[in-house]
Order: sequence, then C-alpha cells, then structure tokens
Amino acid sequence: MKEAAVEDLHQYRNLSEFFRRKLKPQARPVCDSHSVISPADGKILHFGRVKNCEVEQVKGVTYSLESFLGPQTWTDNLPVTKTSFQDQLVTQEGNELYHCVIYLAPGDYHCFHSPTDWNVYHRRHFPGSLMSVNPGVARWIKELFCYNERVVLTGSWKHGFFSLTAVGATNVGSIRIYFDR
Repeated sequence: MKEAAVEDLHQYRNLSEFFRRKLKPQARPVCDSHSVISPADGKILHFGRVKNCEVEQVKGVTYSLESFLGPQTWTDNLPVTKTSFQDQLVTQEGNELYHCVIYLAPGDYHCFHSPTDWNVYHRRHFPGSLMSVNPGVARWIKELFCYNERVVLTGSWKHGFFSLTAVGATNVGSIRIYFDR
C-alpha cells in the first residue's frame, strides 16, 4: 500500500477500486534500455517459445493459440499462403513466437500497461466465464484462459506480430482498455 497514491485501504469503496488503484508516479520507473518490459505486477507462471500452436498455461497444461487469440479476421483481406495459424503470425523471416503468462494475485495492482512500443490494430472482446486463474486451479482446467472472459489486443512491433491479452477472473470481471473505449 506504500506504493499506492491513496495508502488508506478504507478509502476504496470496493474491491474493484482497490484493484485499479493509482500508484505514486515514482512507484514503477520504466527501464528504457530494454525492448520489452513487464506489462503488469505479478508472478511469471510461464515464459517460452510457442510450439505446435500451443501455449503453456502452467506447467504441462496448454491451450491452443488460435482458440485464445480467435480467428484471424483482421487479416481477411490479405492473401494467406502459410498453412498453420502460428506460421501466419510470424511475418518476418527467422522470427519465432514467444509468450509470457503473468498471474496477478488478489493483492496485486491489477492495471496493465503497454510492454513495448507497438501498434494495436485490432481489439476483440470474448465474453466468458470468470473462473479463478490461480495456478492451482489452472493446473486442473485445460484451456482455462480460453474459457474466461478476455480482451485480445493484436498488432505489430519492430519484430513483427505482437499481442497482449487481459484475462478476467473471479472478482476481476471488468477489463478496461482506456485507450480504446
């Protein structure tokens, strides 16, 4: 709470206000010497290369990248010459797709920010469940992140395709994208 602009917990009218609390300006200095920074406070559950169009949710439990991001309707007017969904996303020779799953615990600051300099070309909202995304629960339910409500932002950065997805959960059902009302 020492990082919060309003440190008194009693000033927050509800859990949602607490999750979206503003931080003091100096609370999260941004490192400008790296290409990508963490978009949110939280624990990294998994980071790695996307393989066989599957993304690892937690240790050994995966989900389909295509189910998670949704069909590529934003490229309907472009000729598609590559066969796999994953290959269609890799737009620059020699590049590969990587992913990072960040778990926000109930006490974490729940706002997220742009992790890099990129252009968002498409936003898609998927209504869905609001099941817990606690790592213990995520081990039981394959494709949990595909069942829960989420907002998928897709676009590009200097290395090609880039995407950021916010996934709702129990008590965190509202996802607000402030730059795109």
